[in-house]
Amino acid sequence: MKKTIALLLGLSCITAAFTSCGDSSSDSSSETSSSAAEAVQEADTTEADTEAAEPEEEEDEENYDTGDASLDNIRNQDDIGENELLVISFGTSFNDSRRLTIGAIENSLEEAFPDFSVRRGFTANIIIDHVERRDGIHIDDINESLERAVDNGVKNLVIQPTHLMNGIEYNEIVDIVAGYSDAFEKVSFGEPLLTSDDDFKRVEDAIVDWTKEYDDGKTAICFMGHGTEADSNSVYAKMQDLLTADGYENYFVGTVEAEPSLEDVIAKVKAGGYEKVVLEPLMVVAGDHANNDMAGDEEDSWKSAFEAEGYEVECILRGLGENEKIRELYAEHAQKAIDALN
Repeated sequence: MKKTIALLLGLSCITAAFTSCGDSSSDSSSETSSSAAEAVQEADTTEADTEAAEPEEEEDEENYDTGDASLDNIRNQDDIGENELLVISFGTSFNDSRRLTIGAIENSLEEAFPDFSVRRGFTANIIIDHVERRDGIHIDDINESLERAVDNGVKNLVIQPTHLMNGIEYNEIVDIVAGYSDAFEKVSFGEPLLTSDDDFKRVEDAIVDWTKEYDDGKTAICFMGHGTEADSNSVYAKMQDLLTADGYENYFVGTVEAEPSLEDVIAKVKAGGYEKVVLEPLMVVAGDHANNDMAGDEEDSWKSAFEAEGYEVECILRGLGENEKIRELYAEHAQKAIDALN
C-alpha cells in the first residue's frame, strides 16, 4: 500500500517554537474537569493547547443546561467511501456553542468538499465523557475516529484541526495520526487557523468587522484568548501588535492563563480613557471560559474585574466558529491539504 503523509506545515515547523503564529491549550489526558477542558478551538489551540488541571467539580454542578445536544450532528456515520475529511477539535460540552461553532465549521467543509465525507473527532476525553454522561450522546475521540476511518476502508484521509494555533496539542495530533499512517494510502494535514501572516490579517479583518457596531471611540473592545505556557502563546501578542499597527487602538487582546493577562488589558484600557468595555472570546467556541472566566459573575471574571474599575461592560458570547470569514479560512486550509494528496 502506498504510504504518503503530506504534512503541510512540515515536521520541523510543527516541533519548533511557533513564533509567527489550531481550537480554543492542550493535553486532555491531564485534565480533571470539564470546566478546565473548555477552550477554542480554540484556546490556545478552539480555542486549547495547554489546559490547566483543576479539581473535579461535583457531578450535580456539571449538569448545567447548555442547549439541546440532539440538534448537533456528531458525524460518526459509517459507509462513507474512500475519502474522509476528519475535523479534529478540542471540543466543548456547551451544546449550543458546539453546534454553532464546530458544527458550523464542519458543515462549511462538507459543502465545500462534496467528494469527501466530513467526520468529527475530539481530543478532550473529559468533555466526551461529560457529554455522554449528561446527554447520552457519544462523540468519537481521536483514536476512535481514526479506527472508524480504518474500519470504513478510507484510503485518502485529510485532517483539518479547528485549533487556533500550532501548539502542543496539534503536535500530539500529528503523532497520533502518524501511528495510523500504514492504514491509509495518503494522509494530509491542514493548518491551524493562525499560521501565516495572511491568516493573521484575515482573522483581524474578521473580528474587527464583527465588532464594528461597538467601535464608537468610547468603547474598548477586548478579546479573551486562552493562553499557554508554550512558545505558541506569542500569537496573542502578534495579534495585538497587528491591531495596534493598523490603527485599531481601542482593540485589546488578553488571555486567561498566560500573557497578556487580564491585569495587562485593564491597564491599557484605563490608559486609553474609555468609558465602556465590550468583551468577546478569541476562541473557536464560546464554552466554559467564555461563559464563566469572561462573562461570569464571580469576582475574578473579566466582567467583574472591569465592573469593579467602574466600567459599563457588555459581553458577547459567540465563538470564532460562528464567523463566516473564519470558516472560509478553515476551508482554504483544508483545500491546501486536499491538493497535497495529489
